[in-house]
Amino acid sequence: MKILVSNDDGYRAPGITALRTALSTLGDVTVVAPDRNRSGASNSLTLDVPLRVFEASEPNVHFVQGTPTDCVHLAVSGYFDFEHDMVVSGVNDGANLGDDVLYSGTVAAAIEGRFLGLPAMAVSLCTSPDSGRHFDTGAEVARRLVARLLAQRLDRPLILNVNVPDVPWDQVRGFRSTRLGFRHPSERIIPARDPHGRAVYWVGPAGPQQDAGPGTDFEAVSEGYVSVTPLQIDLTRHAALPAVKTWLEGIND
Repeated sequence: MKILVSNDDGYRAPGITALRTALSTLGDVTVVAPDRNRSGASNSLTLDVPLRVFEASEPNVHFVQGTPTDCVHLAVSGYFDFEHDMVVSGVNDGANLGDDVLYSGTVAAAIEGRFLGLPAMAVSLCTSPDSGRHFDTGAEVARRLVARLLAQRLDRPLILNVNVPDVPWDQVRGFRSTRLGFRHPSERIIPARDPHGRAVYWVGPAGPQQDAGPGTDFEAVSEGYVSVTPLQIDLTRHAALPAVKTWLEGIND
């Protein structure tokens, strides 16, 4: 079993170190991750400049001056002389719940793996400023889920978006299959001034929960459970196709 590990927090992040250690008990782990924090990079792919891959001091750890999607794309599409069997991204320092998946570099790394034909998983620890950052819990969750996939494959390869409560492992109440919830729109931008007095702006924090009801990832984590949400790449709203077809009738008349 050859497992590719990536993230969006950078190859030195404590979450990816814990993940690499945990998954090494199940197979050969190779890390290819950004050289620095690339949170919020989403599925961006670098096309305007060439990419470089560097080897870290630890064996089988590589870093790229690019995005999480760049890292997975390079690793799966020919950089190595062997093929990987799975992509696991994380453990992210912060939740990727609901609408967060649209912006998350952690989830994007998993999506790229699945886009290139591999089963993939994104694992995030739902940290907060005053939380304990139990990355070992997130890594243990990932290890158990990968072990389950090895023992019992899903009927079809999926992207699993996993969110883990930031508590010690013995306080995790279990696992739940969930759907994505929704957030309110993000908070307003935050204006500031640079040292030269020029106007600059910070993107505001994510909005509060809007749909955090039964069955959502928000609800599961708030109740102490690991949230496991299957994602798909196809963004087509199939139920709306008939309405759009009708709406387009006569447009060329």
